[in-house]
Amino acid sequence: MGHSTSLSPDNIQDVKKAILHKLVFALGVEPREASRRNWLNAALRVVRDLSTQSWLQTRRSQAANTSRRVYYLSMEFLMGRTFSNAMIAEGVYELVKAAFDELGQDLEDIINEEGDPGLGNGGLGRLAACYMDSLAAMKIPAIGYGIRYEYGMFRQEIKNGEQVEHPDYWLEQEFAWPYVRASKRFKVRFGGRTWQEGKKTHWRAEEEIIAQAHDQLIPGFETSATNSLRLWSAHAGEKVFDLADFNRGDYFAAMSHQNSSENVSRVLYPDDSTYNGRELRLRQEYFLCSASVQDILRRHEVESGSCENLADKVAIHLNDTHPTLAIPELMRILIDDKGYDWAKAWEITRKTFYYTNHTLMSEALESWPVEMIARILPRHLQIIFEINEWFLQQVREKFVGDDDLVRRVSIIDENGERRVRMAWLAVIASSKVNGVAKIHSDLMVESIFADFARIYPERFTNVTNGVTPRRWIQIANPGLTRILDKHIGQNWRTALTELDKLNRLIDDPNVQAEVIAVKVENKRKLAAYIEKTQGITLNPEAIFDVQIKRIHKYKRQQLNVLHIITLYNRILKNPTADWQPRVFIFAGKAASAYYAAKKVIRLINDVANVVNNDPRIRDLIKVVFIPNYSVSLAQLIIPAADLSEQISLAGTEASGTSNMKFALNGALTIGTLDGANVEILERVGRENIFIFGHTVEQVEALRRNGYSPYHYFERDGELNEAISQILNGKFSPDDPYRYQDLILNSGDYYQACADYRSYVDTQEQVADYFRDKKAWARSAMINIANMGYFSSDRSVLDYAREIWQIEPMSDEQIATQPKIAELFTDATERVRSK
Repeated sequence: MGHSTSLSPDNIQDVKKAILHKLVFALGVEPREASRRNWLNAALRVVRDLSTQSWLQTRRSQAANTSRRVYYLSMEFLMGRTFSNAMIAEGVYELVKAAFDELGQDLEDIINEEGDPGLGNGGLGRLAACYMDSLAAMKIPAIGYGIRYEYGMFRQEIKNGEQVEHPDYWLEQEFAWPYVRASKRFKVRFGGRTWQEGKKTHWRAEEEIIAQAHDQLIPGFETSATNSLRLWSAHAGEKVFDLADFNRGDYFAAMSHQNSSENVSRVLYPDDSTYNGRELRLRQEYFLCSASVQDILRRHEVESGSCENLADKVAIHLNDTHPTLAIPELMRILIDDKGYDWAKAWEITRKTFYYTNHTLMSEALESWPVEMIARILPRHLQIIFEINEWFLQQVREKFVGDDDLVRRVSIIDENGERRVRMAWLAVIASSKVNGVAKIHSDLMVESIFADFARIYPERFTNVTNGVTPRRWIQIANPGLTRILDKHIGQNWRTALTELDKLNRLIDDPNVQAEVIAVKVENKRKLAAYIEKTQGITLNPEAIFDVQIKRIHKYKRQQLNVLHIITLYNRILKNPTADWQPRVFIFAGKAASAYYAAKKVIRLINDVANVVNNDPRIRDLIKVVFIPNYSVSLAQLIIPAADLSEQISLAGTEASGTSNMKFALNGALTIGTLDGANVEILERVGRENIFIFGHTVEQVEALRRNGYSPYHYFERDGELNEAISQILNGKFSPDDPYRYQDLILNSGDYYQACADYRSYVDTQEQVADYFRDKKAWARSAMINIANMGYFSSDRSVLDYAREIWQIEPMSDEQIATQPKIAELFTDATERVRSK
């Protein structure tokens, strides 16, 4: 279990029989009538059976073990496809492939039948997914909690260059991996009123919905440990269906309660440009928190008998501020339901919570109107006010007379509309607060949390993000996997620092040739996909220059576009020069209400339309926007990239993880000194990364002095030309004024104009360096060899040891629990004895 299984004929026959058994008796399908999706679901059930044995043993071991367990709360879990990961974790990939060969099926075709679960959008959700994988691989007792979104975020279509959002019906296709937990149902309440009886507060809610649990197994790689991801779906409470309304012919009214209740788990990040959208988002966050905290306490009381020792056994981790309402929810249950006094409940709570901050941008820090919380969660608002009162009293005693400090650190922002600052609440109630890259953590205590760092200096720390090598090399890049296995052995999968051994081979021409060949193979594979799906033919010998991530102005896709236009203009002016061919690849979604980001998508496609169809360019530039970005697409694109665009304004990206995935797959980074780029630079050396642009200090100085994009626009001829072409409708002749407010008139808050010249000049260095294939391959190998630190295995071990104070389980602890066969025997004997 949990390691490679022999490819003996007997084992292959056993797997083949198991798949056929599931196909016939679980799905009710004859083999001759089975579709690829039928085969997928049959095989998924077989692999799930393997993981289930480990899972039940792990759960028993965790219950018997007296150490702590971490509960990881996140609004997003961008898991990607399950089947490949599970087969690799259980060591049966080759076995299943051989079984399908005998059944006349191609495993790769069946793998491609699986869709991506719509449980996340960007880096936050993918980080949570990597951490769930690593928590299991490192045998750390953990359960993830999220929402089982019915439609995910949205399916992105590009129509006439514009993003069009469609519902992502990912659950419509049968997905055989999760278990539905019919008995795990919790009531989540909203609205109503509160009143006092003596010292006791009562809350009578006016609305109640049910949270239903769905458990997804997360098998650990090469270990018996298997953890859980528990996702909640929303269902109407007792009043599911109003028969009286139905009988009167009012069919919509009969179902209205059910529909409004179940909206809570319909869509990830509803459009928050309206009051109703913001209210739904708040309800979603509380739904996640309430169901999860109730479940955590139920499990703890079964294992420990009371909540007295909760903080000794439970660590609740908040992945960003979205789950912060778990803090007043735990307080509410401890005080109102369990009978603890306020001081004791607060003592338990403060020792239980931990918080990861993911942004330095104050405008991105979540806050909610007091009025909205008062209406939806009146009891929780009371508790938040009480926490604030307690905290401000501590501050007044420690910093006598500093009323300005008290005002700044108050959870309640009194400027204008009164708002609850969720990050403030998370910091005040958590034992530890961490950033996700060294520069981010340093800036965090110098900027947004500077006051709190004075009050609680011991509370702040750093855990640099990481990515799982199982998905991002072994699954995504089989060619590179073969090279690593051949030259440094196989241990890198769980000890990524083993990649360091590749450093001794960076000047070996044979290994360089292997690395170049795999990169070309990956580029051809991506080019074939793009030609098939979009009809654009690419040159695999060109630089594949890739920026794939959420579309946001701080990530500065607009700066990338300015360079593309500049290069286009240069080629037209000097067509006979020896130009290095380039393919610019974009992918990513813009939030449905983020109109500026959606306009950037349209600009990328407008520029692509002009450049790709200009015969004078002779295919020296191709621009591609790949729609509906997903984990599966990332697994196709990242191994094919030569150049990784990490060009956010310095001081805005907390860490990034795509920068790690690209470098791990042998792409060189062009980037600013932002997020984890700084730590990547330290490890690969300045000659193997392309750093450009202003530093954090220079960015702040420009802001202080009154930054104006016109200063750069008027002094740089190429920048002036590129922006003027955008503004004058060269790329949008059907609507010349389409982009009037995109760069200059918007104030260029993220300073694309200020970094333009440095960026364009650095891109020239990229083109020159790429011509020397051996030098580029050497730099690519140095990037791969020095990425060992950026493993999510290392990250979660840092969390476990330095933040949660949790020890990994041993395989021996798990192995001592009864296996499935023993459970069957034991159950049979009990029945006979009766």
